[in-house]
Amino acid sequence: MAQPDLVTVTIVTYNSGRFIKRCLESVLAQKHSSMEVVVIDNNSTDGTIDILEQFEGRCRIFYNDQNTGFAAAQNQAIRLSRGEWILTLNPDVLLLPNFIAQLVEAGHLHPRIGSVCGKLLTISATFDLPDRPRVDSTGIYFTPMLRHLDRGSQEVDNGEYSNFEYVFGATAAAALYRREMIDDVSIDGEFFDSDFFVYREDADVAWRAQLLGWRCLYTPNPRAYHVRNVLPGNRRALPAEINMHSVKNRFLMRIKNMTADLYKRHWFWITFRDAVVVVCCFTRETSSLRAFPAIVKSWQRVWAKREIIMRRRRVTDEYIASWFQEAPAARPAPKPTPARVQSRLRTARG
Repeated sequence: MAQPDLVTVTIVTYNSGRFIKRCLESVLAQKHSSMEVVVIDNNSTDGTIDILEQFEGRCRIFYNDQNTGFAAAQNQAIRLSRGEWILTLNPDVLLLPNFIAQLVEAGHLHPRIGSVCGKLLTISATFDLPDRPRVDSTGIYFTPMLRHLDRGSQEVDNGEYSNFEYVFGATAAAALYRREMIDDVSIDGEFFDSDFFVYREDADVAWRAQLLGWRCLYTPNPRAYHVRNVLPGNRRALPAEINMHSVKNRFLMRIKNMTADLYKRHWFWITFRDAVVVVCCFTRETSSLRAFPAIVKSWQRVWAKREIIMRRRRVTDEYIASWFQEAPAARPAPKPTPARVQSRLRTARG
């Protein structure tokens, strides 16, 4: 049984030696009073394990004998967790001291808030801050082409994202999830879809959660820094394996979550974008052609997941369609006041 107000921080490492020490130090410096840290190492070979051993007295650390992928390893960490809230965290993220406490406070605003995200800012791989602060993410949004992007990505932080808002979803680089939502949207015991292996699994969770009636809250107060390696414009600099999973998962995600109504509304742009991706795979990124046999191989399993999601769907076509806009879609949310938070806490605790 989950422990009330306990936050479990779940981190998956794979050759994360450049980042993990400072990440864990920032986690252990958090001001939230009730917290545990679960780390899953996916068979690192770069010295990450030597660093993790220094934290074994303060964190629960598990070493896999193979790389099971981000999604499966996060599921493993979640199964080992005891918290009412789960903070998924990338090893290349640095948290400011009040990050977790402020996320939890915002999460108590409403019982249907299933996930909470703060303001992520960019930082270099050497952990040097840019001359002017730039936004990494203030939540995920989707376009009519079914592209998912980070709100504010690479924009100079001039205070535009300073309001409490409901957004489509949170990037799993630093996302707080309510245990009740995790249990509700999981399929066959999986929160993140292990068929994805790595990349887009957080957008898939966000889409599924929206279909099942859960909200994602963006709160501007919690801040963290993230080394972002995957951006829309730098595919050629990424490993071929990452790009292959990117192609595979964009199709798996829509097989599972796209409704007939959404396709009917945006069929031209969806089909156009799909055609561009397929042509690029044949002409410029042939290493990603492996994505298509992988989709065929997993088709039955993925379609069965779709049937479960659609059978349990709780929202209307109009509601889902309202999130797929050219401009990042967001909705006003009330700012949590001490009175509101205390009222919600009393209600939650009976």
